[in-house]
Amino acid sequence: METDGNWKARALIIGGVVGTLAGLGAAYMIIRRAEDEEGPPKIGVGEGLKLGLVLLGVLRQVSLIGQRDE
Repeated sequence: METDGNWKARALIIGGVVGTLAGLGAAYMIIRRAEDEEGPPKIGVGEGLKLGLVLLGVLRQVSLIGQRDE
């Protein structure tokens, strides 16, 4: 049986790596789109709010992973 701290540390490391890779992927896509449009990306307040709400939804779904049905 694993120690209590071992699985927590692994979860944090895996989450950090996945989050970093997802962030780099998103930045890469934004850069590619900006290069195609030949200018810097224009991200407005509305787009920022939409993105924030989507991220909250994703975080909520991630928090439900492994939850036992009762």
